[in-house]
Amino acid sequence: NQEIGFDSDFNEVSILYKSGEIEKISKDKKSVIANKIVRKIISNLDWSMVKVLVKRLDQRVKLPKYKTDGSSGMDLMAFIDRPISIMPQKSELIPTGLSVAIPDNTELQIRPRSGLAAKNNISVLNAPGTVDSDYRGELKVILYNHGNKEFLVNNKDRIAQMVLVPIIKATFEEVENLPETIRGEGGFGSTGKWNC
Repeated sequence: NQEIGFDSDFNEVSILYKSGEIEKISKDKKSVIANKIVRKIISNLDWSMVKVLVKRLDQRVKLPKYKTDGSSGMDLMAFIDRPISIMPQKSELIPTGLSVAIPDNTELQIRPRSGLAAKNNISVLNAPGTVDSDYRGELKVILYNHGNKEFLVNNKDRIAQMVLVPIIKATFEEVENLPETIRGEGGFGSTGKWNC
């Protein structure tokens, strides 16, 4: 998170890496040099594991974990004193007993579990739900019953999965006209009408 400053009269920049490697970039515009530095730094970061602080609101709550090395998400379990009934075409808010602090510029997406959807028609109503980096309250999941039978949620049932993802924030620049595209203002179903 450190800022990199540039002097206006330099002709060469040296980047020294932990490995001892030295890279020299010369005779480029400052913006090009900055771009190269940022890309090099990003390419050397380890994106495989990011620390997330987690708080159990009760010591009986089990911490989430990845089931396999290839898992994208971690299962969230219900933490409830008594079973919660979800009637057909209705939703219920299910507590998990967990609070988290995730890094800035990331979000936790709360997604449905494919097994619940396929076998019981149960999904996350606002999928994907978003947990912002500044939220510190309990994680709760809005489960919706798409089926025609009552569904019972029991304590420690796996009810959803959460995936940590990076986000890109936007700054808006108001303009009179937008760049033209082949699609233009074509909306729903319009992309199948062209011969390319």
